[in-house]
Amino acid sequence: MAAPFRPLVRLATGMILLAAARPAVAADTPAWIEKSNAHAKVLLDATNKFQPEGASQTGFPGFDDKIADLQAGITQRYVAAETAARDELATRLLAETDPLVRQDLEILVKAATDDIYTTVLRDKLLLSYTDVGQLVYFGEFGLLQDQVEASRRPAALLRLKLYTGIAPGSTPITELAKARYTEEAVDPAKLGTFKDKIEQSLANIDRYTKGIRELFTQYGLDKLDGAPAALDALEKQLKDYAAWTRSVVLPRASGDYRLPAEVYADNLKNVGLEIPPQELMQKALVSFTEIRNEMQALAPLVAKEHGLAVTDYREVIKALKKDQLAKDKVESYYAGVIKQIEDIIRREHIVTLPERAMIMRLASEAENAAQPAPHMQPPPLVNNKGERGQFVLTTGNPPATAGAKTTGYDDFTHKAAAWTLTAHEGRPGHELQFSAMVERGVSQARVLFAFNSVNVEGWALYSEAEMKPYEPLDGQLFALQARLQRAARAFIDPMLNLGLMTRERAHDILAQDVGLSEAMVKQEVDRYTFRSPGQATAYFYGYLKLMELRTTTEIALGPKFNRQAFNDYLIGQGLLPPALLAKAVREEFIPQQLKK
Repeated sequence: MAAPFRPLVRLATGMILLAAARPAVAADTPAWIEKSNAHAKVLLDATNKFQPEGASQTGFPGFDDKIADLQAGITQRYVAAETAARDELATRLLAETDPLVRQDLEILVKAATDDIYTTVLRDKLLLSYTDVGQLVYFGEFGLLQDQVEASRRPAALLRLKLYTGIAPGSTPITELAKARYTEEAVDPAKLGTFKDKIEQSLANIDRYTKGIRELFTQYGLDKLDGAPAALDALEKQLKDYAAWTRSVVLPRASGDYRLPAEVYADNLKNVGLEIPPQELMQKALVSFTEIRNEMQALAPLVAKEHGLAVTDYREVIKALKKDQLAKDKVESYYAGVIKQIEDIIRREHIVTLPERAMIMRLASEAENAAQPAPHMQPPPLVNNKGERGQFVLTTGNPPATAGAKTTGYDDFTHKAAAWTLTAHEGRPGHELQFSAMVERGVSQARVLFAFNSVNVEGWALYSEAEMKPYEPLDGQLFALQARLQRAARAFIDPMLNLGLMTRERAHDILAQDVGLSEAMVKQEVDRYTFRSPGQATAYFYGYLKLMELRTTTEIALGPKFNRQAFNDYLIGQGLLPPALLAKAVREEFIPQQLKK
């Protein structure tokens, strides 16, 4: 998963804000990319101001001391600004003659049109609730990291004073969030937020507060003038916000996680799903059975190698998971696996690796709360000064009951798991995707506005498949388990949201057939039902589309097919969705290779 910031950042107000992954401009940037980026600036200027934290985190100057806009009329103002930008770009498209720039303008117009539709639809049907604790935590975390220039970090205090209303002319963001909710709540037709999502948000408030204090202490901001008062104010305001949430929001909360059908369908479209969910489920069910058969064939070989008496793949997985790495050994062990994977990539000519080293680290408790799955934290993709992406390994999934014991994962801290997880989040997966964009330079339209989860996650699963043949047997078993999990997602997520499966049945499939820990099962079911309904389907579908493209290209080129050239070409295209990527391969890559 590429996270915690997303190339499309949805605020709790229901808007999708286009402030995130944007590439550094290479010194020899082609003229068409410069022209395309000038067009993209129209849309960025219209939207960045609504969520400056995202713009700041990805390298845009001038946003460090600003915070998300939750002032009155936010949805209407956002839609008006984006509509004006979209219409201007549509006019420019009529006059553009360069085919590459035209394609990028089409991408920009479509992205804005889709986003406007999503924003209006959600505003019409859903009563939004702002997870203020998470919003503030991410806003502060974006500035308080080792790779952020020290000169920028004091802006975290300025931002905190804005969040808490201490800065002159500002209003506490908790009060703004209450006001926006109250305005919307007068419409009885709007569906309230799912109660489990609200309860999880409430349980995380203390974790976010503690996490922010720890960040201020770590980077020496806690003693700055006004910092103690701002931190104390935030803690009090979030506690008051929690009390207000319990008395006002929870009574209006929905007891059913299912979204209106139009909203779930729109979610699927936004992540890049191009087929009906029923067709996706059929494909996933077949794959699920085939992958289980492959796992069962491999399990006895793994058991023999490890001296295990069991041969069922489920029991072999359980046995291997018992050999957990000590917490202080996890990073060093993963570092060793990263080195072995890089050696394999070079030896087998899988893809061109960047010169920069890869970073892997463990998540903090606050990060576990905000993003409970392992993820890639991309580097700033604008004005990058050598910052690198970070593979962040989560260490637990905080419970929804404050004060309860945190249940940890056993899925990622045993030796066999490191192979496929590193291939997915690290190299040749997400880390390489973002490193390539930093180092090569890609038009902003193709990095940001053509983005969807299908393409991003499809590459990561494709990367797992590229590495699997060269891994040890136990690593291959867990690579298949990860693929089984993605097939399960592709039928469980839609079945849950279409009312075809209960959460209890989803739990049993993930725990018993896939072999996930209880913490991971909770993270998965939460993800399908309220964290990000529909998004989990992207992995399986993206993998299918990339494997289809790979095979089609091999057939077209025959002996002229070059794996490294193909893979380099794919990541060189930015984050294009499958249809545009296939078009580029068909019209550019294949003819180029045939001429060689």
